[in-house]
Amino acid sequence: MISYNLTGKTALVTGGGSGIGLEAARIMAESGAKVAINYLPSDSRGEAALAELKKQGLAVIGAPGDVGNADDASRMVLKAIDDLGHLDLLINNAGTPGRNTPVPISDLDQITEELWANLLNVNLMGVFRCAKTAAPALKASKGAIVNTASIAGFGAIASTPAYSASKAGVINLTKNLAHALAPEVRVNAVAPGVVDSSWIMEWSEERHNAVLANTPLKRVCTTKDVAELMIFLGFAGSMITGQTVSIDGGVYI
Repeated sequence: MISYNLTGKTALVTGGGSGIGLEAARIMAESGAKVAINYLPSDSRGEAALAELKKQGLAVIGAPGDVGNADDASRMVLKAIDDLGHLDLLINNAGTPGRNTPVPISDLDQITEELWANLLNVNLMGVFRCAKTAAPALKASKGAIVNTASIAGFGAIASTPAYSASKAGVINLTKNLAHALAPEVRVNAVAPGVVDSSWIMEWSEERHNAVLANTPLKRVCTTKDVAELMIFLGFAGSMITGQTVSIDGGVYI
């Protein structure tokens, strides 16, 4: 692991109550940063994770809120910035698969209007809402944004076509935000493949084994793998912007 001295730095991680977001928050806090962790108010994992990190003496604060709600997302980001004092890094990690079982690619009847609306609202519009609200603070600090996309956004078959489309939107939005916020703010994204995390999608053992067989590095990503890439893009890589970096063990090469 690359080590960073993040003393005096601040970050807001959306979807930080579990999985990739929690691991990114943990590593940054252990490196000296003050971190605001966002989670849905109804998700008990957020409060539990926050309490555990505080018990370890880490500088973390809660930032409950729903990025799928425009007013709540803006309120949450502004309060987090106020509580942190300034903002150096926004990690837009909050997202949803929309359902916990995959839909066969040919079964379009299960891709409902409601599923589309939910996925686009949370996975894509949530990223824009938080970035837009945080932009003034990030410009002032010459900070960065890191978005969570997916190799599904490059065309890989995922849980549903709607999920893939929402992540393709994140990849495109990342490029546009990089233009819009330059030169003060760098904007990049990570595109994981399968991640060994608390993500609620229920993949069959057969599909899991097939993914491993087709992965050159012969393992799936850990949350730490992805979190470390996020932190590199956020606090290093000073000439990298507008890019989406795949982290999938070579599945998509």
